[in-house]
Amino acid sequence: MNVKVEALDQHKVSVSIELPAEVVQKGFKRAVSRIANQVKIPGFRKGKASRKILEMHFGKAAVEAEAKDIVINESLQQALSQEKLIPVTTPDVKEGKFSETDGADFTASFVKRPEVELGEYKGLEAKRDNPEITDDQVLDQLKAAAEQNARLEKAEDGAELKKGDFAIIDFKGTVDGKPFEGGEGKTYPLEIGSQSFIPGFEEQLEGHKAGDDVVVKVTFPENYFVDALKGKEAEFTVHISDVKRKQLPALDDAFAKSISQFETMDDLKAAVKQQMQLSAIQQAEEAYHEALVNQAVANAKVDIPKEMVEQRIDEIVDEIKLNMESRNSTMEDYLKSIGKTMDDFRKDYEKTAEEQVRQGLVLETIADKEGLEVTNEDLSMEIYSMAHQFNADPNDVMKIIRDENRVGMLVNSVLRKKAAAFIYGAAKKAEADKKEAEAAAEAPKAEEKAEEAPKAAEAPKTDDYESMTVKDLKAYAAEKGIALESKAKKAEIIETIRKAEAK
Repeated sequence: MNVKVEALDQHKVSVSIELPAEVVQKGFKRAVSRIANQVKIPGFRKGKASRKILEMHFGKAAVEAEAKDIVINESLQQALSQEKLIPVTTPDVKEGKFSETDGADFTASFVKRPEVELGEYKGLEAKRDNPEITDDQVLDQLKAAAEQNARLEKAEDGAELKKGDFAIIDFKGTVDGKPFEGGEGKTYPLEIGSQSFIPGFEEQLEGHKAGDDVVVKVTFPENYFVDALKGKEAEFTVHISDVKRKQLPALDDAFAKSISQFETMDDLKAAVKQQMQLSAIQQAEEAYHEALVNQAVANAKVDIPKEMVEQRIDEIVDEIKLNMESRNSTMEDYLKSIGKTMDDFRKDYEKTAEEQVRQGLVLETIADKEGLEVTNEDLSMEIYSMAHQFNADPNDVMKIIRDENRVGMLVNSVLRKKAAAFIYGAAKKAEADKKEAEAAAEAPKAEEKAEEAPKAAEAPKTDDYESMTVKDLKAYAAEKGIALESKAKKAEIIETIRKAEAK
């Protein structure tokens, strides 16, 4: 096989391949065998029909097409491996000759994966926070829980609507004097200040009371999800039938029991604080890891083909489509809700997609340089993690991945994670970590020195004198300024010390 690679532009290449006649001959033999095993011809056992019989039934062109498919695909894969080229677009193949006597030639053009010039990715440094959750933060969390468990109670007679109140309203809207779809509602509970209605609607109800009739005039936003209403002026007749206010439960033991398995508010606070602390530490660690990877990516040089960015945007669109379908909605509904066209949406995601492609390429290059590999155990752990995340059976997750031909994507995902983990492991320790490590290293030395040095006399408990050695008793007496006879025995020393301390 003769292979020639020609650069067509910065990212696109042309691979020309010439093959000898024997490769084409083997291709025909394999094509005959493949077809014979796939079809049933009367008078022949499966797989036993000759080439001549197959050409009679299906035509010479069909057999030749199968042979071409085999030869071109296999020789192209060999050439790509030989030249270390990875296509990021489907190769456009232009066929030349294909003869059992003269051989074959063809040309494949495609956008190749770009080369990555790595910068520093070892010994990086990043800020590593050590968050501490305060009692005030815990209290804010519990107040939010109280908000969620608040009761709506009727406000006192004559109460005027203010932010946080709920107006129970009947409303009917018109545009150009005509009603429009979705512009009417009965006994709707509208929270003032929630901004859940058209901008300006809720503010015009503030200061009004139950029983009031209000005319509200607003303008629909230019990006409103209903095309016919974009930028239109509307008028709503609103009747306020009731005013209700939130009644927050007291943060006491009864509240703790009502929302948790804890009997007291103190126990609930302790549990919430622990959970918040763990979450804060996890977020800080994730931020630290992200900062390290971002540095490694920023230090590398790579020019991203626009085709790779478009492919990543396609994947993002597919992910959102699946998300919408799981909620019994559609991508079209989602685009309407955010007031975007598909072109707008794709343009908005260009920068994000390019950053994700860049990061993936850098991490894969690091993995390749460091000889990182994905094992079956790695894949099993990733599938188990995905199954746990989606509350699914790992076997079902694996089946979906295989059915959708996503095994390669799974392998690349795990490989990128291993490369990221390599960056974390090779990072420099932050100053606080260094001091902690140094302190840990010095601790055994300090203990050794302490053992070698004479022990300072400790003040014994009243009844501890008998347990002390003569040497320790003398040291203690000397420290306290108590005179002892040089040849005094233990009992005499203890008695002398006790008498001195009694004074």
